[in-house]
Amino acid sequence: MQINEITQRVIGATIEVHRQVGPGLLEAAYAPCVCYELTRMGLFFQQQVSMPIRYKGLEIPRAYRADLIVEGLVVVEFKSVDIIHRVHIAQLMTYLRMSGLTIGLLINFNVPILVHGIKRVINDLPPDQYVQARSPDPEPHA
Repeated sequence: MQINEITQRVIGATIEVHRQVGPGLLEAAYAPCVCYELTRMGLFFQQQVSMPIRYKGLEIPRAYRADLIVEGLVVVEFKSVDIIHRVHIAQLMTYLRMSGLTIGLLINFNVPILVHGIKRVINDLPPDQYVQARSPDPEPHA
């Protein structure tokens, strides 16, 4: 499956959840609903994927968690905030760099129309400029 098809399906799943549930809940309420939709679509995903930070020979295991990694290619970060700030985009960009992945979706459910809350983020750094992270045995779903 192509990466654009994966992102389109994830966006479709989040739009469906937003249509049914609406804005105003905490992001933790949306995640299981999105996972349900992704499962119905037959997409493989991992939830709350812990990843280490490596710093000058020091490894800090489970330093951060990505909300979802879909098909091993797309990092999805959920928010339910009034405004997406640069720090939210920077957070997703860091997840992309540290995981070695190139595409991320920042989904803010706290908007009247979900398409206004979706940001697609691209990590276009060459591989020698980011740290390859590994995820320690996350729980896969298919």
